[in-house]
Amino acid sequence: MPPRRRRNRPAAHRQLNEAARLSDQLQTAGYTKRDIARIIDRDPSLVSQFYTQNKGAAFVPALRQVLDAVHTGGITDLPELTALASRHITRRTTASGTRARVRTKALLITPTGTGTGRVAAQAIASGSARLRPLIAEAARRGLRLAFTVRLAKTGYLHPSGSRTDSPGIRRDVIQRADHTEERSYGSSATGGHDAADFARRVDTAGGDVTAAVHQWLVETGRIRPDAHIIHLEMRTWQPR
Repeated sequence: MPPRRRRNRPAAHRQLNEAARLSDQLQTAGYTKRDIARIIDRDPSLVSQFYTQNKGAAFVPALRQVLDAVHTGGITDLPELTALASRHITRRTTASGTRARVRTKALLITPTGTGTGRVAAQAIASGSARLRPLIAEAARRGLRLAFTVRLAKTGYLHPSGSRTDSPGIRRDVIQRADHTEERSYGSSATGGHDAADFARRVDTAGGDVTAAVHQWLVETGRIRPDAHIIHLEMRTWQPR
């Protein structure tokens, strides 16, 4: 009996689409797929789909402009490249010719000021961009905020349950089986943090919410500089 043919066998010499070719050139220039995802303000998984699922046609004009800016303009700063790319990204159209909707996780702040947003490892790797609108709206409305981070136990500078590290948390430190811990910073009982201050921090970090939170934790002596946040939650409320 002849051997059965395997389905979905990858082509030996599969031709890359334009988005993948431009991404390859950016990687040759020193940028990672994660950097490219940040530049086009999308999840890193989409950049991988340029290669595996022939996606990315809508981002070709933006990638060309970015590549030209890197090679001829000498621009290397990610926030500058992101701003440049945003002017050349248009939302795709449906078969009927209307603009396609982008599926995003809703971030809702109620009329009383209560709001919550959570991101995990994949979104954190690209800067937790989905939390930025929550922080910006909280800042606009003069709200307070608190956040919970999860990272390896060894990343914290204070022992578990230390009141110096996170005073006034509603629950004790949550310890996980994978040797990580969740700790909360700020609460309604202690007044929390000024959302406007964190919005400025995020802007200074080029829109990277993860980097802004990480910098605050390092500056206040709570985590080691090389610690990596793997879960982040933001909560807002109206000050009394």
